[in-house]
Amino acid sequence: MMHTTSQPTFVFVPGGSSNARAWGPLQNELALHGHRSYAVDLPGHGDRADHPAAYYRQPQDLAALATAPSPMRGVTLWDNVRHVVDVLHRLAPSGPLVLVGNSFGGLTVTAVANAVPELLDRAVYISAVCLGDPAMVTGEWDVPDDNLLDAAAARITVPDTGDQGIVRLNWRAAHTDPVLFAQLKAAVMADSTDHQFRMLLDSMDPDENYAVLEEGSVARAEQWGKVPHTFVRLSEDRSIPPAVQDYMIRKADELTPANPFDVRTLATSHVGYFSRPHLFAEVLADLARVAPM
Repeated sequence: MMHTTSQPTFVFVPGGSSNARAWGPLQNELALHGHRSYAVDLPGHGDRADHPAAYYRQPQDLAALATAPSPMRGVTLWDNVRHVVDVLHRLAPSGPLVLVGNSFGGLTVTAVANAVPELLDRAVYISAVCLGDPAMVTGEWDVPDDNLLDAAAARITVPDTGDQGIVRLNWRAAHTDPVLFAQLKAAVMADSTDHQFRMLLDSMDPDENYAVLEEGSVARAEQWGKVPHTFVRLSEDRSIPPAVQDYMIRKADELTPANPFDVRTLATSHVGYFSRPHLFAEVLADLARVAPM
């Protein structure tokens, strides 16, 4: 493909319950390095999605929140892939493309790399879910997982929304519960100030469809394996702990031993790119300098 510039555009895919707004601080830092970026709102997410009004009203009406329809209802992994691929096609004439995902967004990154490896110059996983083996979809992972997020998420899970095929998390409940606030902050962004974490909470979407964790999100050696890939390993992550990150790296490297992960380690929390974006901008800028674009 003919590019008008050798400078890459970084395309960001958010994690679960997140959207394009979470990437704002990192996008600003990247701009200071002279790099273009685009943050994706996946289908059912972000400012254009029709999220339940009861999620935003204060005081919250929890009964209304439990029954409100979800913009995520019926959204599939393939809806995510089509949306991201369309963005990539529109950006491709301007130069190389680096697809970056965090957390649950890694599933979409992998599925997109499977679908259109020719469009990507690199895939970057920021402590993101990467499945290198189909058994990882339904089987037990052979690694200890002492994450703090599961217990915290259980406290904010809105009951009785299963008939919509989604999980609804009431992140905003933490604003009125100091103990819950501290628990969520420890799990997600312990290295932030309280103010920064409040800003992150206010950016979060309530709904997510975990059905995207399916075989289409498993890396394929013949497609995904052609794309250079970097794993930004977060050593202070308590949502996807380092041992789990290392397990995913190892399984992916077993799939493509001739194209292993380029691993970079940062001592930050799971969403450190929001609280300490300069560290992540330096890593991405370095990738742009050393990678063949």
